[in-house]
Amino acid sequence: MSGILNDRRRALENSFFALRDQQLLEQLKSDADAEAQLQELASASGIEDRQVLEELVAAGVTAETMAALSLVPLVQVAWADDTMDDREKEAIMAAAKEEGLGKQNPSYQLLEQWLSVSSSPALLDSWTEYVSTLIANLSDTAAENLKQTTLSRARRVAEAAGGFMGMGNKVSSEEQAILDRLEAAFE
Repeated sequence: MSGILNDRRRALENSFFALRDQQLLEQLKSDADAEAQLQELASASGIEDRQVLEELVAAGVTAETMAALSLVPLVQVAWADDTMDDREKEAIMAAAKEEGLGKQNPSYQLLEQWLSVSSSPALLDSWTEYVSTLIANLSDTAAENLKQTTLSRARRVAEAAGGFMGMGNKVSSEEQAILDRLEAAFE
């Protein structure tokens, strides 16, 4: 009887450890996926603070979401005066490159469309609502980091085509109104 009992014990142990091995493998895969998400988001956002990145991932922000989140303000600022200057386009494309967007990326293709035709005002409304909801789910540090990154890029676009011969106020009143609205979304 002890032979059968030993066989059953070993079968139980083997089953247990096989199940435990499977769980560990799944956990390793999950950890690797989470790390890949953090790296993609870091690349897309320019944010290096791991805690901020983890909070963004926990809030459901993906690299694709971050691309839209960071590029919508740039496009809105550039179209604020109803024209898209070549220098503004260059500044936006440089930001897109910083985001890691390649020509095959759907976000890049959408961006190209936005650069040729002004987007609907509803896009900025959607962006504002999303940011307001998102920052409510982030720590003060993460929200401030996202705000500063977003606003500094938007200001670079606003300043890209402004001024007369490189002098004077580089940001038009229309662009400043958009910048103010962007900043208000983070309040």
